[in-house]
Amino acid sequence: MTKFVKFSPLLVGVIALLAFVIYLNFPEAEKEGQQRRGGATPVVVAKAEKQAFPVIVEALGTAVANESVNITAQQAEIVKSVLFEDGDIVKGGQLLIELSDREERARVNELSINIAEAKRQLGRIKGLAKESAASEQLLDEQRARVDALNAQKDVADAQLSELHVRAPFAGRLGLRQVSIGSLVRPGDIISTLDDLSIVKVDFSISESHLASVANGQNIVAHSIAYPDEAFNGEITSVDSRIDPITRSIQVRAQIPNADLKLRPGMLLQINIEKRVISALVIPESALIPEGESQFVFVIDGESKARKTKVIIGQRKPGWVQILEGVEAGQEVIVEGTLKVRDGAGVKIIAATPVLSKV
Repeated sequence: MTKFVKFSPLLVGVIALLAFVIYLNFPEAEKEGQQRRGGATPVVVAKAEKQAFPVIVEALGTAVANESVNITAQQAEIVKSVLFEDGDIVKGGQLLIELSDREERARVNELSINIAEAKRQLGRIKGLAKESAASEQLLDEQRARVDALNAQKDVADAQLSELHVRAPFAGRLGLRQVSIGSLVRPGDIISTLDDLSIVKVDFSISESHLASVANGQNIVAHSIAYPDEAFNGEITSVDSRIDPITRSIQVRAQIPNADLKLRPGMLLQINIEKRVISALVIPESALIPEGESQFVFVIDGESKARKTKVIIGQRKPGWVQILEGVEAGQEVIVEGTLKVRDGAGVKIIAATPVLSKV
């Protein structure tokens, strides 16, 4: 009588899982076997070299215009004409808005006529006074009348000028907020005006860097809007007080902006060169972090990788200063560290220069 062996689905699943795990680990086991048999792992290396290494203070700041103002009217009146468009670049004193001014013009004309008549009468009285036909009192009264009319005209001229809205300085206008025929009141925003020829940027640095910043010091700014472009400027002011809560101090810098690329409100990354030191430098990709320690693989004279603990100092993007653990001229692995084991043989397939990149 034939007996049939029954396999449970659970047993079949366990066997399949074991086969999959063996399959996944086979290449790694094969690599280790090759290394034990003397196989060399291909790697890319770089030499540790001593060179000038700038120490950079980094900060974030917000750009503001050199001068900025909201264009508003001083009197409540109807808009007669609009003499600008959105985003126009204007000169200082350029006429932007004309409000209805018929009453003020009529008042100025009336006073001009009265002044002309008063001056004519003053001249006639002066002639009579020379012949003793008019008293000094009458002459003084006419002079006072002329002066009073001139003062009234000055007031009328000022009221008329308030109906002609002009740019207080040269710059770029924002969006227009009024139209012909609309009623504007004092405080209503007609547009904005920004002097963008120079951009100011305010940022904070730690009090530990206070001794490293001064007026006239160069800075480099970067914006996410122009990732491949650097904007050079200089520090113009360092605040007189340190914030007792954050232990930071405010710094202001100015950046020339002749091409008007930078705009108020932009977030800028500020780099200040604190000092330049002579440092032993390697690519940051060579570091192998383990807990709070850092290691690198150093190539010895037998083309083998030796795992070495290092003490690091200053960092900059892509590069790191080595204080202890590696000597100048030694080669460290920068690519292929995941495939290398301590004491394993390696094959150098490329070398990355350090000096030309830092």
